[in-house]
Amino acid sequence: MPSFDVVSEVDKHELSNAVDQSNREISARFDFKGANARIDIKEKELILTTESEFQIKQMIDILHNKMVKRRIDIGCLLEGEIKETNGKAILNISVQQGIDADNGRKIIKLIKQAKMKIQSAMQDEQVRITGKKRDDLQAAMKLIKDEGLNVPVQFTNFRD
Repeated sequence: MPSFDVVSEVDKHELSNAVDQSNREISARFDFKGANARIDIKEKELILTTESEFQIKQMIDILHNKMVKRRIDIGCLLEGEIKETNGKAILNISVQQGIDADNGRKIIKLIKQAKMKIQSAMQDEQVRITGKKRDDLQAAMKLIKDEGLNVPVQFTNFRD
């Protein structure tokens, strides 16, 4: 029986490369000279550190550009509040991995409302969709893409 998984993943290696490229560009830019600006990765979080809120916003723009060039969807980033203390500005950005229960339920509900001859089930941080016909599964993929969920989704493990 054909099936596929709906997942939301970020390639950690590509994310690391995007952060490294961003740090290189920040260190080379004239407007960041002597600012001690830096982007660090800690598990599922990016930490932007510099002297002012304005520079943080510039760093976000640089980071977004590098991520897009490396084909990482910037919709997976959740920005926190910028904290300014003692001449330092810090921003924590969390990187979303996996499909949470709410989005999983939305996907399952969407599939059921379409009244297609396929089944869907939540498994940990992914949704497994199975059906008898390959065409039905491809229609489900299109339906999920067109829905515009608030997390980036990928389709993996397609079995015929």
